[in-house]
Amino acid sequence: MYCENKEGEKFIVEMQKAEQNYFKDRSIYYATFPIREQAKRGDWDFQLKGVYTVGILNFVFPDDEYASDCMHHEVKLMDVDDKHIFYDKLTFIYLEMPKFNKTESELENMMDKWLYVLRNLSRLMERPAALQERVFKRLFEQAEIARLSPVELRSYEESMKVYRDITNVVNTAEQKGHKRGLAEGMAQGIEKGMAQGIEKGERIMQAEIARQMKDSGMDVRQISRFTGLTIEEVESL
Repeated sequence: MYCENKEGEKFIVEMQKAEQNYFKDRSIYYATFPIREQAKRGDWDFQLKGVYTVGILNFVFPDDEYASDCMHHEVKLMDVDDKHIFYDKLTFIYLEMPKFNKTESELENMMDKWLYVLRNLSRLMERPAALQERVFKRLFEQAEIARLSPVELRSYEESMKVYRDITNVVNTAEQKGHKRGLAEGMAQGIEKGMAQGIEKGERIMQAEIARQMKDSGMDVRQISRFTGLTIEEVESL
C-alpha cells in the first residue's frame, strides 16, 4: 500500500507473509521510488519530503539479529561514530509479528492493541472487549466482506484473483526458472567462474518469472517493478 499524508510525506506499507532472500535490499530498493519521484523539472533545490517504509512481517529476521523480546524496529541513517541521526527523512519500521504473543487481557496501550489486531484479525469472529476505540470499530466493519457494496465486492474479488494468479505464476516460474537457471548458471560458472555463473542463473530465473507473468496478462510495468528487469527486457521475452 502506497500512501501520502497532507504534508506530502510518503508511506510504503506492506504485510510480508514469508521470509525471502535480500528482504532488506528489497525494502531499500522500493524506498528509492518515492524519493526519485519527488524530483521536479527545472529549478529544484533537492528538498525532499519524508519517506517511511513500514514492514509488517510474519517472520523474524534470520540469525537471531534481534533479541526474542524485541519485535519493533525503527531504522534511520545514523553516524556510526557519535550515534546521532544523520538524516531523519528516511525511516524503515519493521514489526516481527511472530514475537508478539500478548493475550487480550495483557494489552496495555494502543500499540499493543494494533499489534494484537494485526496478529489475530483472521481468527477473530467479533471485536474484542479490549478494542472499543472508534478506530477499531471502523476497522472491523471494513473487515467484514459481507458489508461491502457490489462495486467494492467486485474490486475485492478481482484483487484476490490477481493475487492468486501472481502467486501461482511466481511459484511455478520459480520452480522452472530455478532448475533451468541453476543448470545454465552452473555450466557458465565452470567456464567463467562460480560467481558469474550463479549470477547468470539468478538472472535467468528472473526472466522465467517475468515470462510467466507476461503470459498471464500482467502489465509490463508491474512485471518490471516486481522482477527488477527493465521494461525493454520484459517486452523482449
